[in-house]
Amino acid sequence: MACKRIIPCLDVADGRVVKGVNFVGLRDAGDPVELACRYSASGADELVFLDIAASHQGRATLVDLVRRTAEAVTIPFTVGGGISSVDGITELLRAGADKVSLNSSAVREPQLVARGAERFGCQCIVVAIDARRRAGDGGWDVYVKGGRENTGLDAIAWAQQVVALGAGEILLTSMDGDGTQAGYDLELTRAVADAVEVPVIASGGAGCIDHIAQALAAGPSGGHASAALLASLLHDGVLTIEQIKEDLLGRGLPIRPLLQAG
Repeated sequence: MACKRIIPCLDVADGRVVKGVNFVGLRDAGDPVELACRYSASGADELVFLDIAASHQGRATLVDLVRRTAEAVTIPFTVGGGISSVDGITELLRAGADKVSLNSSAVREPQLVARGAERFGCQCIVVAIDARRRAGDGGWDVYVKGGRENTGLDAIAWAQQVVALGAGEILLTSMDGDGTQAGYDLELTRAVADAVEVPVIASGGAGCIDHIAQALAAGPSGGHASAALLASLLHDGVLTIEQIKEDLLGRGLPIRPLLQAG
């Protein structure tokens, strides 16, 4: 059985890590490379950098940040935000990123997923899906542009479509839970994880170790996720990666032990 992953998420705006609630009310959380080094040293399995201002402001993801991070850490990392072409993917991978995350651009031009996967391999292409529960039918809509625009796409159908195009992983964020620390949307995560054959990273709402364990768990009440994305809990010092991994290992979840990290 593949090990479940613990992945710190660093949302970046204007060169700083920021954190908010429900995609708004952003506050400064530190220097991205400094935090990346700290999390790498403490046993994180991977990292995710998301330039959350890039898509709606039309700015390219900071290649310099990728280069500095690649020089400083030894674990894989994904970078996303404002990537709109194969050339953009190429630039980030050459700068040292292991994967790129496509969101708004994938909705706008789905074939970018296919072209990226064909050029670099499915393992390099992550599609980020920001989903919000619909009123009435219990489904979820896909949002883009930093959660500002409802595409009208159904989250589960969209996940299946991008996987068919070549996405090797889904980064699934519950907009309803983002930053609230009220728990992951287990129903959403489970529905998407069960609908696709690639790993799904659960994101949005972790408030305690129980929430993380639930997202990673199998069974009818688990989230069936392959990885848990964390931000506020780590940035605010509520929990450490060491504490999280020790607890999850004690619950029998397949987690990579700390002595093998980094």
